[in-house]
Amino acid sequence: MRARIYKPAKTAMSSGTAKTKSWVLEFARESKREIDPLMGWTGSSDTQSQVRMTFDSKEAALEYAEEHGIMATVTEPKLRKANIRPGGYGENFATNRRGAWTH
Repeated sequence: MRARIYKPAKTAMSSGTAKTKSWVLEFARESKREIDPLMGWTGSSDTQSQVRMTFDSKEAALEYAEEHGIMATVTEPKLRKANIRPGGYGENFATNRRGAWTH
């Protein structure tokens, strides 16, 4: 069995980083997908590709893979620079503003 260990990126739909803290182990697809001739649904006989396991650290994921004889490839995350403004959102409504508030 082959697997991939990675740290997920933040979603494009929000600026939050809620689901990016843990490491994920996903199994690679062993067989190709097939189209059902009657319904047109896509399916596969490979049930391992549906498994997605989360771990608190990269070391824990690697340890699990070694214990169960899984060949795992680790993908290191690309770190982002923090985008923190000094005043933040609350600065828009500050009572000590120097100028008139405009849109």
